[in-house]
Amino acid sequence: MPSFRELLARTKTEIAEIGTGAAEARLGTAIFLDVRELDEFEQGMIPGTVFIPRGHLESQVEAKIPDRDAEIVIYCAAGIRSVFAAKTLTELGYKNVTSMSGGFGRWKNEGRAWVTPAVLSPEQRTRYHRHILLPEVGEAGQQKLLESRVLLLGAGGLGSPAALYLAAAGVGTLGIVDMDIVDASNLQRQILHNVDRVGDRKVDSAKKTLTALNPDVDVVTYDVRFGADNVLDIIDGYDVVVDGTDNFPTRFLLNDAALMKRIPVVHGSIFRFEGQVTVFQPYEGPCYRCLLPEPPPPELAPSCAEAGVLGVLPGIIGSVQALEAIKILLGLGDPLVGRLLAYDALDQSFRTFKVRRDPSCPACADGAEIVIAEYDEHCLPHAVLADGGTTGH
Repeated sequence: MPSFRELLARTKTEIAEIGTGAAEARLGTAIFLDVRELDEFEQGMIPGTVFIPRGHLESQVEAKIPDRDAEIVIYCAAGIRSVFAAKTLTELGYKNVTSMSGGFGRWKNEGRAWVTPAVLSPEQRTRYHRHILLPEVGEAGQQKLLESRVLLLGAGGLGSPAALYLAAAGVGTLGIVDMDIVDASNLQRQILHNVDRVGDRKVDSAKKTLTALNPDVDVVTYDVRFGADNVLDIIDGYDVVVDGTDNFPTRFLLNDAALMKRIPVVHGSIFRFEGQVTVFQPYEGPCYRCLLPEPPPPELAPSCAEAGVLGVLPGIIGSVQALEAIKILLGLGDPLVGRLLAYDALDQSFRTFKVRRDPSCPACADGAEIVIAEYDEHCLPHAVLADGGTTGH
């Protein structure tokens, strides 16, 4: 039986090995793979590294590095584990693998670039374990969620399930805009609130529910009227806006501001037994005005307060909105950009319709001038609260 030294020497003859200088020259072109243990990784890493502990290499590498033709530079602490890891990858069919001699220790001692990674705490690894198990999410994706900012427009029927699932998922900052109070008639569908909070400000009730669900989440409340005078300041800095409003003036105002700030909007709407979801990705897909250039007259757009809504319906649509927001944040799958998802609760059906940008759209067409203005003269009988506030289904 060969000794460890003999096995190491033999393995080195079977793989390619480069020094730290040659490895540094490949930053930005090659994939750097760190095969150290978690406690070592937490102390520092080469920027842009893919982290897979040596003990999990065989089971995780195909999901994290699916391209077997990619150039891969493997490193560990001193350049020993990386040798055996390189041999393993070649046996798995990876064709362009090298081990960095001297490892991270030599890299760091020579003054080359390194960073301290943002890592999850043990409690967070437990909380988000089911996310971490997904190769498409993993620890890096969960950390990205914790660093993300989502603004929810409305703490009502759509905002309630969307906020709950985004908070549970670990989205680090949730902004909530609503200047309404909790009413007993809300409790049929607005599940952020409860009977003990009737009469409370909705944003305060929402914050209590969400922070109790997940203390990782910073809930920022805006108990103000969402208008032309503050829309740009409110949405600034958010990665995604989830639109849970039930009136056309606010939707048009949000559309124009989001275009100006280039922030994607996950739009949702409900009516009686039907719901719709789409994603407005500025200048990549259609905007709200491509679908509806001007607000319809009030008689053609009755509100939920007038026409009614099945209580569970916003739970379905709001959950889809939360899912679309997470997909955007993590770059997962195919968000509903240029597609409108329509749901009918009575026959339990989903249908998807293609939606294209309007080349003559007054907001997003080439050369269109965006003007942030109020639209409260439209739909006044039912769309805006008596005090001018924005409600959410």
